[in-house]
Amino acid sequence: MSMSAEPCNKPSQDHAQNHERLMDKVYRRQRYLYDFTRKYYLLGRDRLIRDLALAPGERLVEIGCGTGRNLVAIARAYPQAHLFGLDASAQMLKTAALQVRRAGLSHRITLVQGLAEQLSPAIFGQDAFEHALFSYSLSMIPDWRGALAAARAALAPEGQLHVVDFGDLAGLPVPVRRMLEGWLKAFHVTPRVELLAEIERGVRQNGQFRVLPGRYAFAFSDRRM
Repeated sequence: MSMSAEPCNKPSQDHAQNHERLMDKVYRRQRYLYDFTRKYYLLGRDRLIRDLALAPGERLVEIGCGTGRNLVAIARAYPQAHLFGLDASAQMLKTAALQVRRAGLSHRITLVQGLAEQLSPAIFGQDAFEHALFSYSLSMIPDWRGALAAARAALAPEGQLHVVDFGDLAGLPVPVRRMLEGWLKAFHVTPRVELLAEIERGVRQNGQFRVLPGRYAFAFSDRRM
């Protein structure tokens, strides 16, 4: 399986270029310290990885794969899985490609640049994925509903969608919540409280769902959400 950082086809070139430029601007320098700093507040990622239970030969795509941190961890935890990563930022993909090479996993992890809502298995040379993962990326994707729809469409009939992201923060003390909301906004992060509300209303009946203390974050897995 080859590694590629080639951009996928972009139906809306202006929208794609604008978002890609924004993500490159945000992460051009941050990418060097991203994994070290984010481990303290991107909570729930490792538990979600442990719960994936990927079967041998299954394919997983991470949408908004960033530095490749999760993909490397998943590859090590599930040595017979095939992994793919999509990200809008060419800068982040440079770091991801380096991490993957250093881990000796270039033969198992394929990287492609593109927007989440334009995800298609075909850009990776696949017909479908058994798993699609959003790890703290939906909160940075403007068309997050389009991204979810594209991920769902890319799944095999019994495929599973996995999401871990910021919650509505409603259980935190007001000063802490306001400070965190302001900090997230500075990095173009918007918690998807509508998605959390839909899940809690029971729109998704058959998935695994948990909310972290303070409603800081939530994690959710379901079949073809």
